[in-house]
Parts: sequence; C-alpha cells; structure tokens
Amino acid sequence: MTIDITFNVYTDANGGDPDSTSPTLRSYHKMLWSKKLLNGKLFDLTDKKSGAYLYHKSELGEYLLGSDAITHSYRSHKRKTWLTQQVQHEVKELFDTGSTIGAYTLFPYNRFDGKHTINQARGVNSLIDDRFDLTLECIRLFYSGQQSPLYDTFLRYMNFFDLFENFKGYIDFFLLNDLVDESENIKFYLPFNNFKTKPIFSSIEEYFIYKKGVMDFIKARNKRIDYYANQQTTEQKNL
Repeated sequence: MTIDITFNVYTDANGGDPDSTSPTLRSYHKMLWSKKLLNGKLFDLTDKKSGAYLYHKSELGEYLLGSDAITHSYRSHKRKTWLTQQVQHEVKELFDTGSTIGAYTLFPYNRFDGKHTINQARGVNSLIDDRFDLTLECIRLFYSGQQSPLYDTFLRYMNFFDLFENFKGYIDFFLLNDLVDESENIKFYLPFNNFKTKPIFSSIEEYFIYKKGVMDFIKARNKRIDYYANQQTTEQKNL
C-alpha cells in the first residue's frame, strides 16, 4: 500500500474540490478504508460503481461514501475575513498542511428526504462551524446515546456508525486516535463549553492556538497513516 502523506491533493484536482476531483485522494481513501471491521468482516470499497465516489454492498449493507475535509483554515469563510486577511501566511500554512491525506475522511453522502448529509450538517450548523474536534465530540456522544447538535443527522446514518460498534471502534478504524486522549475524551483545539455558544474566533491569538492544534493533529495522523500503510505492505509481502 503506497500512500504519500506529503502529497497535496489540490495538485491533481484540476482546479476543483479535491473531495470530488482528485483521483489520488480517492485512491488513498479506497486503499486505507477497505479493511476488516471489528466483527472480522471485510468492508471493501469500490470506485467502479457509476455515479458513486466509493461504494460498498454486502451483507453489511449498502453504503455510498464521499470524501470530506476534516480540517479547515477558514481562508474562504467570508465572516472570518476580518481575521484571515491579517494572518494570510498562517492561513496558507494551515491550508497547505490540510491538503494532505491526514486531513480527510469518509462519510456517507446519500441524502434522506432532502435533509443534510453529515458533511453538509457540519458546515451549516453554527455550533460546529466545520470543526472536526466538535464533530468528533458529537460522534462520541452519539455512541453513548446522548444528544448533540448533530444527533438527528447521525441518526439518519446509524447503520454506518453501527459498522464500528462503538466510539473506540470508529476512532481506530479511521486512525483518528491523535484527536482523543487515553480516556477517549476529545482533545479540543480551543476551550470547549459543551456547545453552549458558537465557536467563533475572538482574536488572532485564538486562531493561532486553533491552528497549532489542527496542524499537530494532521501531522500526527499522517504519521499514523504512514505507519499503517507500511504495516499493510509488510504483511502482504509476508503472505
């Protein structure tokens, strides 16, 4: 399994959104997340189904999965231009780091009754604001049966989350371990107040703290992905 953790997925996206137009990103997703679940069954993904990004159908169910960027520099968010225009170099550095495989995952993208997908809900919910640490907290709460700003959205995709059995299973499968501590609590990028207020940046200094947290996560996850890919290659050679 060959994964280049330094590859910038915008370089082969042909000017589009890498989530849909980068062939390298799609191939990396296919290689990384086609693997056995906790129950021992293989969750293999194909990119050969017409109209589907990645697809799985078996006794486990039918799943249409799409790529989602899980880290953000907010360089294109109009409401944050007052901030990002002041620290353009910092924003670019975060954007570039967030253009590697460590900053992407898969979520189901089929819609139910015209309602938001997980990807869409993360972006439009003002209590999440596209932040993955907050999304992951919602996922943690969902597995424990507790409410969150994304609970109703996750409920529509319960069969997807059931694949991983529990929060630890989900974290381990998608190699997200570097965003949780030993007690499976989220390592929030900024102080967390249990979704009581919107996660806006109040200062440049706060953005710098956020940036460091995000970049530390991406770099750590890239190393984890690299180790996993090399491990898979070694195991295949020993077969």
